[in-house]
Amino acid sequence: MATAAFDPTTPSARKASPTTTPKAARPTWLRWVRGVGFLLAVGIVVGAPWWGPLALARLDYFHARRVVFEGVRYARPTELVARLNVDTLQSVWQPLEPLVARLGAHPMVASVVVERQLPGTLLIRVVEREPVAYVPRKGRLEPADATGRPLPIDPARYPLDVPVAASADSALLHLLDGLRKDAPRLYARVSHGERAGTEEMRFKLGGVTVRTTSDVTVARFKDILPVEADLARNHLRAVELDLRFRDQVIARQP
Repeated sequence: MATAAFDPTTPSARKASPTTTPKAARPTWLRWVRGVGFLLAVGIVVGAPWWGPLALARLDYFHARRVVFEGVRYARPTELVARLNVDTLQSVWQPLEPLVARLGAHPMVASVVVERQLPGTLLIRVVEREPVAYVPRKGRLEPADATGRPLPIDPARYPLDVPVAASADSALLHLLDGLRKDAPRLYARVSHGERAGTEEMRFKLGGVTVRTTSDVTVARFKDILPVEADLARNHLRAVELDLRFRDQVIARQP
């Protein structure tokens, strides 16, 4: 009796698979709605830096309740607050540029940064102009910075250990400012500075007069230090140190 072999690959042996029908095409109007929605979402995200602060500024939670100053030494905080002109009904989300401009106009302020500390604090970081010397002005001595600009510092309230400059000479004040920054101990010894002619400046350091050219640098001024040290080792002292000659320091003894 013959037997028939079973071949699963034959067409008669393969099971019929269910037929699949293509999805119905989406309506055109639905594609347009989704596209417009996507564009609106992108616009909201991109525009957040502009509309976000405006929306938050309307919330009482972000009203400016405190103003904190950092870096203020000589300026009166009451004057700075008055220039800031911010009250508790205003928001910390208001534009900061006008606040920076108003504070920057104060004569003691060299630079200023205003930051928000949420929910209700404005942090003001101030860099003040530094007094370099007392300068005669209108019959009295007033503190001035390296540019000769007068500074509204009350010496009775804030005693200043700065030298006296005979005038608001830019070269003179520039050198004093350089000494203040780079050679504070040497700067502390200077009690007086003046221009002595077109090409010479003179400085009093205790009982020593230092004579320099008008374009003297801080590095050149510091050349007096090894000379003074050498004289001290030999139990000598100078009453005048002359820096006007290139690469030389001439010491005159009493």
